[in-house]
Amino acid sequence: MRKRQLTNTYLSMLCTEYAMLFQSGITVNEGTAMMLDDETDSERKFVLQNLMTTLEKGNHLSEALKESGCFPSYMVTMVDIGEKTGRLPETLTSLSEHYDRKDRLASAVRNATLYPAILLAMMIAVVLILVVQVLPIFNATFSRLGTQMSPMAVRFMQFGNWLKGVSAGIALVFGVLFVIAFLLWVIPELREGITKAFNNRMGNKGIFRKVASAHFVSGVTLGMASGLDMEKALEMAVSISGDVKAVKEQQEKCVQLIIKGTALSTALRDSGIISARDSRVLAIGERSGMSDAVMSDIAKRSEREAQDEINHIVARIEPTLVVITTAIIGVILLSVMLPMMGIMTAIG
Repeated sequence: MRKRQLTNTYLSMLCTEYAMLFQSGITVNEGTAMMLDDETDSERKFVLQNLMTTLEKGNHLSEALKESGCFPSYMVTMVDIGEKTGRLPETLTSLSEHYDRKDRLASAVRNATLYPAILLAMMIAVVLILVVQVLPIFNATFSRLGTQMSPMAVRFMQFGNWLKGVSAGIALVFGVLFVIAFLLWVIPELREGITKAFNNRMGNKGIFRKVASAHFVSGVTLGMASGLDMEKALEMAVSISGDVKAVKEQQEKCVQLIIKGTALSTALRDSGIISARDSRVLAIGERSGMSDAVMSDIAKRSEREAQDEINHIVARIEPTLVVITTAIIGVILLSVMLPMMGIMTAIG
């Protein structure tokens, strides 16, 4: 069976279940067997069966996760660290929160692009129907009445006629786009290559930078909760933050500042990962011995800020598209209806 990439939602749920099992005193073998019995999805059942097979050989959970080949290397590493430091339940709980935050941010980004795209497609479809199908009908009606449409309406109709003339070329373009989309869907390497190129170009700008910073802070928080020292937690966070060159440089600058003895709050601020306000709060947390709790709070706040920014962008795009669509349709209809009303008035 072809291995499917496990979603962040499932990883979060699985980490939560394992954390609850360990906290309740149930062994990892018994807990995995319970989850296997209750699982209905065939591919997830296959994954759990692989875990069960490895665990029955006496291996640790981290070894079973690695052996299955279905789990992110970061998750495997963090579970291994949790086992060695004796903080596995805390690590699993933090992993669950980490993947839950990633899932919410990914969903927000998808929604921010999906809804405007659907609205734009509907806008284009309505305008095309008007200029290609409706205006010629009005033109024929005007001709029978011995007059013609307004010059603007005629230009719109001519544009529609031009679209009819190049319909074969338009169909070819859409066919090529469909083939490209299909190839991206079936060839993960191609999809990852295009995603990487896009991230390298846009990954350190606007909302993408906010999302990257939220992921990095979340990774640092997870490392600290798992018992890692600060330098190691930062290095682990860098490893999961993607391959965007500008973002990597920003995060590696933070690591270098920590190595030189700079306080975490100052290093994160000077590298541009967190705001001056968050830096001040973290500095207070460091002095009071509550840096773990403060970092967790900053991670949650960073996620909320990224989501708020995404929602703000969507809130501006959707009304803009609606206004543009309404204006175009209104201009087309008025260019036809006003002459029609003049004719009706003259007849009356």
